[in-house]
Parts: sequence; C-alpha cells; structure tokens
Amino acid sequence: MIIKKAKFVVSQSDSRACKDYGCPEIAVAGKSNVGKSSFINMIAGVSGLAKTSSTPGRTRLINYFDFNDGQFMLVDLPGYGFAKVDDNEKKKWGNMIEGYLANRFGRIAGVLVLIDIRRTPDALDKQMVAYLHYYHLPFAIIATKGDKLSKMQQTKQRQIIASTLAVGVDDIVVTSCQNKQGLQQALERMEGLLVNA
Repeated sequence: MIIKKAKFVVSQSDSRACKDYGCPEIAVAGKSNVGKSSFINMIAGVSGLAKTSSTPGRTRLINYFDFNDGQFMLVDLPGYGFAKVDDNEKKKWGNMIEGYLANRFGRIAGVLVLIDIRRTPDALDKQMVAYLHYYHLPFAIIATKGDKLSKMQQTKQRQIIASTLAVGVDDIVVTSCQNKQGLQQALERMEGLLVNA
C-alpha cells in the first residue's frame, strides 16, 4: 500500500457523534506514551500530522485522519494505562474506547494494538485484546520503539509479547519511528485488514 496523502479530519469525545465517512476505519490503540502519534506520523509520512508529546495521556479524544482521499480512516483512540489523570478520567477514556469498538462496528476494518517492545504486556493490554476478540475484530500487534533494542533483544521481546497475548510471533510487527523500521510491514498489515474488510 502506498500512502499519497493524509490529513487530520476531526476530534470527538463520543464515537456516536462521529459521522459515517463511507470508508473503512483502522483504529490505533495502545497505552499512554506507547508512541501512537509517532506511529501515525510515520505511516502518513508527515512529521506533525498527529501531535506528539512526552507527557503520557495527551490523546484524550478520538482523532480521525483521512488517508488517500477517503481510501480509509486511521482512528487514534485515547491512550490507556498509566497517564497521570484521576480514576474518573481513566474510566471515561475506557468507556470511550469500548464505545468506539461497539458503535463503529461494521466500519472498523481492524485495530492496530501498539505495545512498547521493551515492556511485557500487562492486564490492560490483555483487556484490549480481549475486547477485540469479543467484538470479533481483526487486529495486528505493532511493537514500537524497536530502535531502543538490539536485534537479539527484539527477537526475545517479540516472543514474550506473543506468549503474553497468545498470538503468533509472526503476528507482531516491530517498528521504529526513528529509523522507519517495520514501516513497509505495517503498511502491508493495514492493507490486509482493508482487503478483508
């Protein structure tokens, strides 16, 4: 798949308020500070399309990005996990994420679940994968920040992530926004989700 054009469309706090854009949607989910914005920018080939921050929990809304003039929407979901916000806010984000998965059913071609390759997936990551199984949504695991580890360490961590999330090692794409590692493989996974949508 070749990305020719990408643009920000809208931010929403409620998935039910999002209009039907008439094209498939690929959601991007992951913990706060896992690198979702950087990943979206890498896919788009535009450095500032999605706003990045070193502060966990910056993405507090559902953000829609149009790719290739309506070929598909990339939907950035709020980060879950260790963001420094109160429990009510975390619950609201959780409801927003699950609400999106439930309310956009039929539009979602698949979900990219981002995991920091240096970390072992925790209960929240497992819960996200459980959501996807529950809603029968196809997904791919994207291991971010691959540049932080050697090739040998990447191999070991891929095995740990695969075992923890009960997926195949080959189901995990290792990426790095610093050196564009895994960009082509990620695009191929996305294309596969769209073809099967």
